[in-house]
Amino acid sequence: MNICVYGAASSLIDKSYIEAGKELGRRMVERGHGLVFGGGAHGMMGAVAEGVYEKDGYILGIIPAFFEEGGAEVSFKRCSEFIFTETMRERKQLLMDKASAIIMTPGGIGTYDEFFEVLTLKQLGRHNKPIVIYDINDYFKEMDYMMDKSIEKEFITQDCKDLYMMSSDINEILDYIENYDEKDIDLSKVKIR
Repeated sequence: MNICVYGAASSLIDKSYIEAGKELGRRMVERGHGLVFGGGAHGMMGAVAEGVYEKDGYILGIIPAFFEEGGAEVSFKRCSEFIFTETMRERKQLLMDKASAIIMTPGGIGTYDEFFEVLTLKQLGRHNKPIVIYDINDYFKEMDYMMDKSIEKEFITQDCKDLYMMSSDINEILDYIENYDEKDIDLSKVKIR
């Protein structure tokens, strides 16, 4: 299956994140999966793509054409296929449409935007794909606390948080995706009463 991976485009992040991203890419290919991603050459995006490339895996990069304007070299040039979009909205839609599962790795505002959109769409019953947070170096610890606080204050339900899984273990992440059964998730329970 093709797995969409969201993550940072920053080249300034600590090397431990880069190594973890490369390892995720390698393991995905070893377990028979391809990559769908935002097409970036740097940060977590580039690291995961590099790991997939090292193992001769399939890579679909989806990037807005305006990212390449002015001679900017932001795209990962060794993709199996590339789709250039007109807008960020089109890019996000294609990322979701072309993948059977979603993994969020550490990233910035764009990564959060992508994650919360697919989580919201799942809560609304627009898809039922597995969603996983790859929690490298406890990066998402505060976000997890925020979600728990939102449950405690009754802004969301526990059922909403159950729509995704968070782990720092690549094998556990891929096991979850590979064994995911849409019938195990009752989307009708998720909405706030």
